[in-house]
Amino acid sequence: MAEPAVSAAEQELFGGPLRYDMGFAEHERAGLDLTMLSAIRAMPRLVGSTLRRAWAADRPALLVVGVSEVGQGIAAAVGLLAVNSVMHALLGSGDTVDRLHSALPALVVGAVVAVVNAGFAGLSTSRAGRLEPLVERIATTEYLAAATVVELEAIEDPEFRHLIDVAQFGAASARRMISACVAALNGTISLVATASILTVLHPALLPMLLLIATPRGWGAMRVAQERYVSVMTWVEHVRAGRLIGNLLTERSAAQEVRIHGVGTFLLEKYRAMAESAEAEQKRLANGKALTELVAAALSGLAMAGTYGVMLWLIVAGHMSLAVAGTAVIAVRAGSASLGALVMNVNQLHEESLYVQDHDRFLVKAAQRAIPDGGRPLPERVGQVVLDDVTYRYPDRDDPALDGVSIALPMGSVTAVVGENGSGKSTLMKILAGLLLPQTGTVRWGTEELSGLNRSQVFDRVSLLTQDFQRWPVTAALNIRIGRPGLHASHEQLQPSVDYAGATPVVEKLPHGLQSLLARMFRGASELSGGEWQKIGLARTHWRTETCQADSVLIVDEPTSALDPEAEIAAFDAIRRLAGPHRAVVLVTHRMSGVRHADAIYVLGRGRLTEHGSHDELMAGQGRYAAMFATQAAQYAAEPRPTVPHPSAPPVPERS
Repeated sequence: MAEPAVSAAEQELFGGPLRYDMGFAEHERAGLDLTMLSAIRAMPRLVGSTLRRAWAADRPALLVVGVSEVGQGIAAAVGLLAVNSVMHALLGSGDTVDRLHSALPALVVGAVVAVVNAGFAGLSTSRAGRLEPLVERIATTEYLAAATVVELEAIEDPEFRHLIDVAQFGAASARRMISACVAALNGTISLVATASILTVLHPALLPMLLLIATPRGWGAMRVAQERYVSVMTWVEHVRAGRLIGNLLTERSAAQEVRIHGVGTFLLEKYRAMAESAEAEQKRLANGKALTELVAAALSGLAMAGTYGVMLWLIVAGHMSLAVAGTAVIAVRAGSASLGALVMNVNQLHEESLYVQDHDRFLVKAAQRAIPDGGRPLPERVGQVVLDDVTYRYPDRDDPALDGVSIALPMGSVTAVVGENGSGKSTLMKILAGLLLPQTGTVRWGTEELSGLNRSQVFDRVSLLTQDFQRWPVTAALNIRIGRPGLHASHEQLQPSVDYAGATPVVEKLPHGLQSLLARMFRGASELSGGEWQKIGLARTHWRTETCQADSVLIVDEPTSALDPEAEIAAFDAIRRLAGPHRAVVLVTHRMSGVRHADAIYVLGRGRLTEHGSHDELMAGQGRYAAMFATQAAQYAAEPRPTVPHPSAPPVPERS
């Protein structure tokens, strides 16, 4: 597979040809070894896979499709026999009127057969059209259901993440395989019917049919392969052009597009890259024309040979003119059926690549799914303890956590601080049950996490993170989604809104809590970062207040978008969420928010370096004290030593 020529625009923008890690990149060269013989051998497997999905979707509809396709095949055979009878009658002895009367019954049969065939075709089309969305829905549901229950460790695994991206194309391909399968089945049955009639008319005609259709099949296969190679080679280039177009229209880039003049610059690059892609399309069109010309010429030669054989059979007395006329019609119908069959099998093969990825994903997802069942989680646990926990990500040499131990008593507020990359996020994922420690244990009371019912553990954990999900739904559902299975009226949600200080936010929305928070939809509203964090705090309050058993609230950088006054109020509200049956874990870089915690744990490079109360850690003059002093100095009354700007001229020394 040749690399595409790199345009100057692509070189300047991207440093060379792009290679996106997307679905169809998985199948480079997969279709290049597809020959007519291999396609025919693959037909039963491809059809069987499609039929199994359709059978699960709608059995009556599938049976109707099957009966209709068989009926069309029988109708085609009967139609050819009727044509043969008409030919014999018209070319027989007697005057014209007698011959027309003799042909009339066969003509009537042919007309009835045509009507019946059209009825079967319409019935098959309607039932196949009913099956297509059902099959796509089943495949999509399988994909989404499998993706939502895998371990978080699988989601963060690059190889499994790639498989998720690849498998998303399987549902649409499964839908398209229905129509391709029906068309292939129709072509197969029609071909069998036509071949049977040709064999009855004269055995020598069957191999001639294959000679006529083979060049057309070769041409169709070669054109498809050339197109496949072109798509695989140029898909990144085309997608890069679309990326430029998206950048020119995105809301996030709109300001720089206008102020920095980026729009004109990128538009020029877009034109240059589009011209390169257009040149490839011209090459592809010329190649297709040449291939089809060669295929048509070879098929024409085979057709001429077939007519020559029929002429010889007529002259030699082995075939009547009536049979020859029927044979001409049958040969043309059979060659068309075989050519269409080759195209449909080729489409089945291409679509099956993505359906196979879908099936492979389902198998892998089942292997990495969160286990069902487990021991029930007691209502009262007293505390949650992480004991000598170690965790290493598969793509890293150093452990994210190395022998960390933390105790979280119910009713306490515990702070976890540390620099970026110190392991705080990994620790929170293990505490929440999203990751299982590779060594060490997590205990809820006396029960180890690994043996507990994980869904019950998740039900006892509440999350409020810096990048919490901003759902494109109403404000009410954005709060209620903290516990979506529990219905709540706006009045029932109001205490959570008040607790989070989000009442002014809701009051300014055009429809209050019923307002849609998604700028992508017409008539919807959008919130600022600070307003969203208040909605997130309301969601957390709703979730925690509706849990009556011992639970854990994990708060990770909750005030990054708040002004100082709102930040102080938010920290106070979060600390108040601690209760007799709830432990609060506060992860933050804002040292002013952790000084009132009951216990503070300091992480450094995955290890626990210090722990104690604020006063104890300040007295120890360790890493925590240094971090606290650094932030406190930002607000000190006395001026800090100034550092000259790198571009400023040097200050002359005093003599």
